[in-house]
Amino acid sequence: MYCVRKVTKDVFWVGANDHRLHLFENIHPIPLGVSYNAYLLLDEKTVLFDTVDWSVCRQFLENVEHVLGGRDLDYMVINHMEPDHCASMEEIVLRYPNVKIISTEKSFMLMRQFGFKIDNQELIEVKEGDTTTFGKHTVAYVEAPMVHWPEAMVTLDLTDGILFSADAFGSFIALDGKLFADEVNFDRDWLDEARRYYTNIVGKYGPHVQHLLGKAAKVLDKIKVICPLHGPVWRDDFPYLLDKYQRWSTYTPEEKGVLIAYSSMYGNTEAAAQNLASKLCEKGVTNIRVCDVSSTHVSELISQTFKLSHLVLASVTYNLGIYPVMLDFLEHMKALHVQKRTIALIENGSWAVKSGDLMQEFIDNNLADMTILNERLSLASAMHDDKAVELEHLADALVESINNTDVK
Repeated sequence: MYCVRKVTKDVFWVGANDHRLHLFENIHPIPLGVSYNAYLLLDEKTVLFDTVDWSVCRQFLENVEHVLGGRDLDYMVINHMEPDHCASMEEIVLRYPNVKIISTEKSFMLMRQFGFKIDNQELIEVKEGDTTTFGKHTVAYVEAPMVHWPEAMVTLDLTDGILFSADAFGSFIALDGKLFADEVNFDRDWLDEARRYYTNIVGKYGPHVQHLLGKAAKVLDKIKVICPLHGPVWRDDFPYLLDKYQRWSTYTPEEKGVLIAYSSMYGNTEAAAQNLASKLCEKGVTNIRVCDVSSTHVSELISQTFKLSHLVLASVTYNLGIYPVMLDFLEHMKALHVQKRTIALIENGSWAVKSGDLMQEFIDNNLADMTILNERLSLASAMHDDKAVELEHLADALVESINNTDVK
């Protein structure tokens, strides 16, 4: 049974939702599911914009067949050929053997690398600034390399102002019937998952996103609808969405606040983290997230690090090194180019208190534009009364830094 929704008079959503997948890219938990979006234009020519993951191919094919209503499929535009969007392409070719495929040179190269059988089709290679007319609709192609793969492009329908934005402006969470962002409370229910999607999937490529945003700014007055490959379609409130992407892609905090991320073997480092959180609240700083790095998925830690202005890393010393899950968090920050944060350190150890120095060394050598507070809480096995002054000084330093941080 088909399940489609109309985006505009001539464009239909023909994607599908997936609640069975537990790990997106086999890494990131998606407890609320994910959508794979594809769009079909009915004009003098019929045009499919991208496909879907193999896991939802059957629903997708039923949707395409229904919208076509017996017509042939003339064109398939592939904006982004990552398999979660391109895996069903061969099924389209089998059913619509006359379809012409439009994409970039690198995209066709990667399709062949993945073993997609495309060379019996007419392939139309496009580049920045090229246009195609399908009847009353004319589209322009805009290259978007490294957002977040090198072959990516976005396509702008110049007739109706629809931006088919590939993975840009996407989000975790299955749509479950609610196609448009204005049909949900996005700030309350979707923003955290949209941030987690961006920061972990695209976060490393902030300069490339900035370049794409610069291109979009030149035609912003022409854009009426944004159709990403995951998550809801946007048809209003663009300033809200663009502000989030501007902040995330420049590594600018969204809010004044602090993430306290701790690693604790027997609860003593955790107790220090909780003590610090309590002190901060007493001093008026209540925008606090406390996370155990052993039980909080690193994608959530990264998302909260992008969100908040300050970060406390509290780690036990383990085999004379940083506790492994805390080191993994640091490595993820390095891989995703996290920057422009103020960091405080809490260290613990029984016979060798090394984790604070090692965390500071890692940050100094691998993370750009980070400020590490001079105040540090250093523990030997557990926190005792003689550490109350150190805790107070650390809390005061954080409060002063947070209050002096300019986050609009």
